[in-house]
Amino acid sequence: MAAPTQSPTRSPLPVLGGGQGVMAYPLAEPVHRDLCTDCGISRTSDPHRCGTACQFIRPRYAELEAQVHGRSRDPNRPDELHFGPFLRLARARLRSPLPGAQWTGITTRIGERLLEEGLVDAVLATAAHPDDRWRPRPVLVTEAGGMKSCRGMKMGYSPILALLDEVERQGIRRLAVVGIPCQVHALRALQETLELDELRVVGTPCSDNTTTDNFHHFLAKLSDRPDEITYLEFRADYHVEVRFRDGEVREIPFLQLPLSELPQDFFPLTCRSCVDYVNVLSDLTVGYMGGDGDQWLIIRNERGREMVELLGEELALEEPTSRGRRKGAVQSFMKAVQRSADGLPLRKMPSWARPIVGRLMPLLGPAGTEFARTRVEMKAVESIIQLRRHHPRRIKRMIPSHVWDLASPYGLQPEPEERS
Repeated sequence: MAAPTQSPTRSPLPVLGGGQGVMAYPLAEPVHRDLCTDCGISRTSDPHRCGTACQFIRPRYAELEAQVHGRSRDPNRPDELHFGPFLRLARARLRSPLPGAQWTGITTRIGERLLEEGLVDAVLATAAHPDDRWRPRPVLVTEAGGMKSCRGMKMGYSPILALLDEVERQGIRRLAVVGIPCQVHALRALQETLELDELRVVGTPCSDNTTTDNFHHFLAKLSDRPDEITYLEFRADYHVEVRFRDGEVREIPFLQLPLSELPQDFFPLTCRSCVDYVNVLSDLTVGYMGGDGDQWLIIRNERGREMVELLGEELALEEPTSRGRRKGAVQSFMKAVQRSADGLPLRKMPSWARPIVGRLMPLLGPAGTEFARTRVEMKAVESIIQLRRHHPRRIKRMIPSHVWDLASPYGLQPEPEERS
């Protein structure tokens, strides 16, 4: 890594729920770039590395898959076209859920176990800002107890890779990182230049992000007391679960969400053109899509397997379920995305029909692994449509061949100038 160009002495900042062994630091301002999710590289001492690390500038999925997993995805192996290289898919939950965790706390507990066993010197993750529990703040956690500050969802941009300078300054050589796909792509692209003896990556899936301020706007549309909301989760049963400070729990069907009332740029183009929902370059992906009520693990390589085994009997593992068919759902989604990309208003379902369809979707819609395949194919067609509309010259570089394969059944084929 290039030597810092400014003084490395920085005083730690406060973290919501922080304690011993969890540290946040002042961050430099980001360098403005088109299609940027602020992974943090532009805030480091060498912001020029964005040109080789960013998935929106120079995506290198097949190359990095082989570098990380020893091979790229094999379309002849079941589900690797959708989910990337893996050793096993599983439903999972902690037998004793961690208080304050988003699901049962698998990601948090893995971070704790890595530190407890002395397998890493620090975990680079995201905690909450002390002024706003929804606002993300990148942190370095050096003691297992500090991982509790990273529990729960945050919404917004968390430039965790800005702390790579701090990792170097502190002489940390064994690092674990918990990150979303755009962060992990940049990390893997730079891995060989980092002075690390050990790197373990727990990835979470990511579909659509927005700013923290936008998220507060969304919460205000869900409830007349948004400041009392303590938990929000999009579940695989086509409901959003919302919890309040007084213990109330609401389950809102997807069709009842006020998505049509949000501004068109509520979700940035970066997220609408991202092709790595499942965080393929992580050692272990921990999410919900294929969990069918539990969490969903994609154990990608031996490092991922080792991290799961650290939990031992604390973790309940089951084989994934799969039911329903995805084609109709993806086709309907594609039509809506095309209308949106063309600047046309979305067609709204009649109010009287929404409760009926909302009850039917969990019964008839794709579930388990089929739900995960559905979401991946939706993201594939969305990326192609959005880039054709907004950045047609970038398609050749930004759409990998496996994404074209996923979109092909829906009539999306690369034009000659779009082929890489």
